[in-house]
Amino acid sequence: MAIKPEEMSALIKEQIKNYESKLDTSETGTVIRVGDGIALVHGLDNAMSGELLLFPNDLYGMVLNLETSHVGVILLGNTKLIKEGDTVKRTGRILEVPVGEALMGRVVNPLGQPIDGNGPIQAKKTRSVEKKASGVMARKSVHQPLQTGIKSIDALVPIGRGQRELIIGDRQTGKTAVAVDTILNQKGQDCICIYVAIGQKESTVVGVVETMRKHGALDYTIVVSASASEPAPLLYLAPYAGVTIAEEFMYSGKDVLIVYDDLTKHAIAYRELSLLLQRPPGREAFPGDVFYLHSRLLERAAKLNDELGGGSITALPIIETQAGDISAYIPTNVISITDGQIFLQSNLFYSGVRPAINAGLSVSRVGGAAQIKAIKKVSGSLRLDLATYRELEAFTQFGSDLDPATKAKLDRGVRTVEVLKQGLHETIPVAKQTCIIYALTHGYLDDVEVKNIRKFENDLYLYLDKDTLGQEIINEINETKQLPANEKLDSLIEEFKKQFIS
Repeated sequence: MAIKPEEMSALIKEQIKNYESKLDTSETGTVIRVGDGIALVHGLDNAMSGELLLFPNDLYGMVLNLETSHVGVILLGNTKLIKEGDTVKRTGRILEVPVGEALMGRVVNPLGQPIDGNGPIQAKKTRSVEKKASGVMARKSVHQPLQTGIKSIDALVPIGRGQRELIIGDRQTGKTAVAVDTILNQKGQDCICIYVAIGQKESTVVGVVETMRKHGALDYTIVVSASASEPAPLLYLAPYAGVTIAEEFMYSGKDVLIVYDDLTKHAIAYRELSLLLQRPPGREAFPGDVFYLHSRLLERAAKLNDELGGGSITALPIIETQAGDISAYIPTNVISITDGQIFLQSNLFYSGVRPAINAGLSVSRVGGAAQIKAIKKVSGSLRLDLATYRELEAFTQFGSDLDPATKAKLDRGVRTVEVLKQGLHETIPVAKQTCIIYALTHGYLDDVEVKNIRKFENDLYLYLDKDTLGQEIINEINETKQLPANEKLDSLIEEFKKQFIS
């Protein structure tokens, strides 16, 4: 059927009327140099710091440097997939990671992708990796204890929910063991745990995950792993990804414990990236903003006020020292950012004092506010007893005769050190800790041979579980957080000692 000219004209006019011009514009640049986890890209004049860029083969990069002629980008994947001359697109987005309950019990990389072989993660929400820390008015003072289950920490350097407590010491002195034991002790304490492994061997991370699984801690723990085989950009991003996941829970009113193991390797990865991006090196070849690197991370740990739900992030950063030198650049930086440190000494570790905590150099700037009143009351003289013992121990090496008072102080010191020793992954509830420290500080161990003290302690715990008065005392400490009447504790320990000696 022939179409009349006027009909064709009307049809063309209708199509012109309904035509929408869809012009797709995207700013693109060109790779001018690539290698060692970084790329220099020319032509992205409007790129923002922290923005994601899309490279060929669906590989993403993050803008870290803004130069006049190019931008410096860290590549979040295999550098070998990129070559000079490749086209790069801006995305207009900044880096985000999946967050929420779906990550519980999973092992993920710093981009939130699963690496445990248990299938995809069905997360419904994402959060930006870089975020400003909560302001002063959004916070509340730290007042709730976070029990580690380790006697020497809960008694001498207590940690509160919302605190940042540094674990520092030479390699192989038990830093990771202290952090892992703290995670194990959160079972049933309504606290979500996140373990961030930065630059660790994959076998080490597998060992930590298996320990958590064995003790039932993986149910409330998320592991973020950037192993030693990963490129430096992923090591740099790992702790920020971890704290971003933690913030989602904190703003939901929950308590979170996050361990950064360790920030020394994090600083080294950042130094590597900075030098490759030709930033000027400063002290120990670190860039000038290395303090800001860790301060903006650790400032995100907080105890929120009640209007914001009262959630908290407690941070346990780990720093490795060289020959016990805590006055080096990165250790002094992190010490000045945190609210105290637990210093692990290698000579104590090798002499069998484990955990090898140096009570003189370890401090909690939150202090008694993070302790229940019961343990605060019984452990008041512990630090002084230990300090006196260490001083007298050095003095008595010269072999001079001792008067009875000095000998008594030395004997008490030896027993204090023995009581504070603890086996690996043997966490102790705070109520039982209170009872053994009460026995120590009130002289009940003075006539017990040093070699029998560990047996005395273990038998006392069993007695507390079986004895009616013992259970009553434990329940009273757990419920009221106060120390029971001295008569109760005295009669319990005296009754136990009769059986123990016999």
